[in-house]
Amino acid sequence: MKMVMAVVQADDAPKIMETLVKAGHRVTRLATTGGWLRRENVTLLLGLQDDKVDEVLQLLQQKGQRRIAYRSMPVDITGSVDAEVFEVEVGGAIVFVLNVEEFTHY
Repeated sequence: MKMVMAVVQADDAPKIMETLVKAGHRVTRLATTGGWLRRENVTLLLGLQDDKVDEVLQLLQQKGQRRIAYRSMPVDITGSVDAEVFEVEVGGAIVFVLNVEEFTHY
């Protein structure tokens, strides 16, 4: 048995969850926050049989698409505060697949 933990952008979570549920998977959603951009994320938890992991990974890859976003970051230039705008890639998923000795659904 496996536990899949997938950290996805909050904007992507509804369509990812809908896809996983339609495919017959049970999903638990946890609200989380990214460390670098301080953006809202969602961590999805799924308990799976080993033979379902590849299917879930494929669905996560299809629905958690990467894209370019623009962020501003304050910059101190000779005593005045200005903001520098830069491109950053967001979306996709960070996925952990963990061995689980047992899980039970009541």
